[in-house]
Amino acid sequence: MRVLTADDRLRALLARQLLTGRAALTVPRALERIGGLQTQHAPSGYLGLWSRLIGFERSALTAMLHDGRVVQAWAMRSTIHMLSRRDHRVFTAAVRAEQRADWLRLSRDVTDADMTAAARVVGGLLADGPRRHAEITAALAGAGLPAGVFPGVQHWVGLVRIPPAGTWATPRAHVYGLAAPGPEPGPAAARAALARRYLRAFGPASAPDVARFAGWPVRVARAALAGEDLRPFAAEDGTALLDVPRAPLPGPGAPLPVRFLGPYDAVLLLGHAAATGIVPAEHRHHVFATTRPRSAPVFLLHGRVAGTWEHRDGRVATTPFTPLDAADRRAVDDEAELLTAWYRDPGPGASPA
Repeated sequence: MRVLTADDRLRALLARQLLTGRAALTVPRALERIGGLQTQHAPSGYLGLWSRLIGFERSALTAMLHDGRVVQAWAMRSTIHMLSRRDHRVFTAAVRAEQRADWLRLSRDVTDADMTAAARVVGGLLADGPRRHAEITAALAGAGLPAGVFPGVQHWVGLVRIPPAGTWATPRAHVYGLAAPGPEPGPAAARAALARRYLRAFGPASAPDVARFAGWPVRVARAALAGEDLRPFAAEDGTALLDVPRAPLPGPGAPLPVRFLGPYDAVLLLGHAAATGIVPAEHRHHVFATTRPRSAPVFLLHGRVAGTWEHRDGRVATTPFTPLDAADRRAVDDEAELLTAWYRDPGPGASPA
């Protein structure tokens, strides 16, 4: 059995996340390849796609959010993600049962009957069109339901962000509607599909890695992986890893270009991030801090987080963690100039190859 080093897993992660070279994919297809984008802060989705796709335009993603080709909703770990319409149906079906159980366990003042009643109220209210958060909570209070039923009602009725809320220009998501109706797989098939998609986007990985990503108990992840045609590997510490067939495992010569990422990018989170060392431990406090509501925007250099950045006074300014040599400084500055240009004019060709 092949043993994978942290560097092996890092190169695999970056390649599968389209961070070793921008791809010529549609936005929905790219989102399906990378397992969605975590977007509590909506502009992070736009930044994530700019770093991953050739010629990405902000207006294109906004249009797809408006017409439903891209859905922004609670999904894995009860966290807001941008997903393709197809993946939204599969992923929410895969995590629904565990999310309902978690909500009822953590919300001692509500019952399953309360949540079922809340779903009827919200479903009826939104049947006539999108409503603001305040209108939804007022309707729930008017029905005599406990205050704690929202936002947990998302696990009983399909809620999505409705643009222009949750877009680049208006990132706050205070308008919600019902997800478009459509067929979805049964729970077991959906869980198996989500587990495979995680491996395709973030693997090779362990069953606990899959569980952390989905928000499942490990036993659910193991059941989802059971019977699948998967490749076995081992980590250096002996941890059993699994992978889908024919997924890329780039060698040491794989390109690792400078890439800029926004807050909450899933590449930086969860078990795969720790296993690959993508955020060096000595710099983790620069990226994640309890004094900030979200992770810092960062740039990758040679495959690992090497500094933070911000857009101020019309330019992208970088703050490396350590001094950079001349070649690395040029590479970081060149990518920062491209991102600065995209902020100014997100038109055709704004994301280079």
